[in-house]
Amino acid sequence: MKNSKSICAVALFMLLFGLPPAAHAQHQPVDAEGHQWWQHAVVYEIYPRSFADSDNNGFGDLKGIDQHLDYLKQLGIDAIWITPCFPSPQVDFGYDVSDYDAIDPLYGTLSDFDKLVADGKQRHIKVILDFVVNHTSDKHQWFIDSQSSKTSQHRDWYIWRDGKGGDGKSPEGIAQPPNNWLSTFGTPAWTFDAKTNQYYYHYFYPEQPDLNWRNPAVENAMLDVTRFWYKRGVAGFRLDAVDTLYEDPALTDNPPAPGTDKFGRANQIEKYNKKLPEVHDAMRALRKTADEYNSVLIGETWTSNVSQLKDYYGANHDELQMPMDLMMTEFKGLHAQQYRDHIAAVNAAGQWPVYVITNHDIIRSYTRYGDGAHNDDIAKMMAALYLTLRGSAIMYYGEELGMENNDPKSREDVQDPIGKIGWPVEKGRDGERTPMQWTDGPNAGFSKAKPWLPVPASAQTHNVETEAKDPDSMLNFYRKLLAMRHNEPTLLEGDYFPLNNDDPNVLAYLRRYKGEATLVVLNMSATPQKVGFDLAPAGFATPKLTESLNNAHAKTAAGADGLSMQPFGMFIAKVTQ
Repeated sequence: MKNSKSICAVALFMLLFGLPPAAHAQHQPVDAEGHQWWQHAVVYEIYPRSFADSDNNGFGDLKGIDQHLDYLKQLGIDAIWITPCFPSPQVDFGYDVSDYDAIDPLYGTLSDFDKLVADGKQRHIKVILDFVVNHTSDKHQWFIDSQSSKTSQHRDWYIWRDGKGGDGKSPEGIAQPPNNWLSTFGTPAWTFDAKTNQYYYHYFYPEQPDLNWRNPAVENAMLDVTRFWYKRGVAGFRLDAVDTLYEDPALTDNPPAPGTDKFGRANQIEKYNKKLPEVHDAMRALRKTADEYNSVLIGETWTSNVSQLKDYYGANHDELQMPMDLMMTEFKGLHAQQYRDHIAAVNAAGQWPVYVITNHDIIRSYTRYGDGAHNDDIAKMMAALYLTLRGSAIMYYGEELGMENNDPKSREDVQDPIGKIGWPVEKGRDGERTPMQWTDGPNAGFSKAKPWLPVPASAQTHNVETEAKDPDSMLNFYRKLLAMRHNEPTLLEGDYFPLNNDDPNVLAYLRRYKGEATLVVLNMSATPQKVGFDLAPAGFATPKLTESLNNAHAKTAAGADGLSMQPFGMFIAKVTQ
């Protein structure tokens, strides 16, 4: 113990005053002191196929989302990010867009979308769309024209190249692909077109040909797409696969890397078809257009270090306002020091962080972190982490319920093409995209028809209807936590002050603001921990703590010698002098 008198005073105050009444509804945010709305926002990602089915055909839709806006309002959501709902052949479930200026009939109509935006506005919930900037569907009119002849209007809107060798007059004489690049989805990156005797490039599936962003006409067309939706009231875009927008025009082969990938192919360093400097030119152009409408850009920004992440903000803060920190989703296990070091690096970068712990491409956090014995407590602890840090937060639908992955049991069950290609090493992404769990009834209340993906057995206990009745449920924990985040000045405006930096098991920190602070303590271990603090260096020589939130199933007890934390316990308290 560093300061037994301080912790004794802390413990006495907590024991005397106990837990204050929990906030139940989202109130107006505290004055943001010049911050943009998104800097304090919680953005809720919705996979529209899986959220709510209003017409009972087994697929979610826009009307289904609209019908549950009050639920999202009560939860404490500021904006919804809807993954692609544009017309699409659905090869990649909407990420193969055949028309950027319409709504896929699977999800509804433009009128349904306009109503969703208007109804969201009434509830102070903004709508953000997913913009597929790297490629289109091969059924998009641009590509159909591009493929029609070498002299077509849109030929140079895509990446067409001659192959190597061969006479092109017979299957045996077809030239080889222009270089060794690979598709990230397990197929070759080049597809031969017999009609024009050339290959076209696709970083993803063959049905998703890459746009040629080096052609100014492509850039202008894509900027016009954003204007179309901004004028309909969209608050911004999440930009898909931004790293792949440009390729080396010389088509230089990628160098080899050790090992093989999940499809059994030799690894390579994606040096010449990913993260080229020109990507930032495109980000600046998209940002300039977004600024015309006071809109926000979120980036799918996969990085291996914070320095790379920082680049996406732009040297003059003229690129993405919200590049997602996806690095934490790749951490193996729960290690306090790893999270401590990463958070410190993000804060030291001097930008506005955007934290994410899962999404539609990543195994659900409940499954990824769970140990089979403390899953709910671990999920609550991780919620307390990403929702109390300085920065914005993006949460995935169902996180507030403790939804888990429901992976396919056989190759025949797989919907996601990469799961079919890579089975059994790569099972695809179906498991993290299953229907929202509304009730404990048939199909979890998602639809009266058979849903496009099956719900897990855990839907019987982890669903909105059941959890709403349980004060200790995951859902009610999230509601309390989000209410606190929206109404507590320290969590809105406060700085980040780490505590007990040498503790290998417990991550602890303060969020300080104008003489007050919020203390966050997270036991990331499977064993009980005793934790004490010296808060004097943080400006609290004689601190008084009022408990705000605790794990229901892993209660943290306060005593004269500190906090006694149960495995994966979490503890949040308000600190005053």
